[in-house]
Amino acid sequence: MNRQAWTVETGVGLFILIGLVCVAYLSLNLGDVRLFGGTDYTVYAKFSNVSGLKKKASVTMAGVEIGRVEDIRLQDGAAVVTMRLTKGIKLEEDAIASIKTMGIIGDKYIAVSAGASEERIPPGGWIRETQPPLDVEELVGKFVFGTMDKK
Repeated sequence: MNRQAWTVETGVGLFILIGLVCVAYLSLNLGDVRLFGGTDYTVYAKFSNVSGLKKKASVTMAGVEIGRVEDIRLQDGAAVVTMRLTKGIKLEEDAIASIKTMGIIGDKYIAVSAGASEERIPPGGWIRETQPPLDVEELVGKFVFGTMDKK
């Protein structure tokens, strides 16, 4: 085998190897796969209604993303939301989780309001205070049909 053929084959092999490493990296990051433990923990919240909230929705505090919605399931007639939060975030025991909308008709997300308690929610703990999303359709229906309370 001559030197020029060996150089071309080595270059092609190196190019393919770099391509495979890039594909593996993108697959792990886009698939949200954690190989070595993780840098986050799970907390739960129970809502009376989670209409429009989806898995992988943002969880924010003071406008900064602190995690994602991992799962939503029905339990005893209420929606239980599993949230995966960044490990450095410490939530107070009296924190409030609210379902909000990005913009007027945007995606739903969970906004966590900080509490004032000295006690923290441990990993696997529950956010006790929750607020379901504002139901715009119900408000419009009440306004249109004249059933809004007059104060």
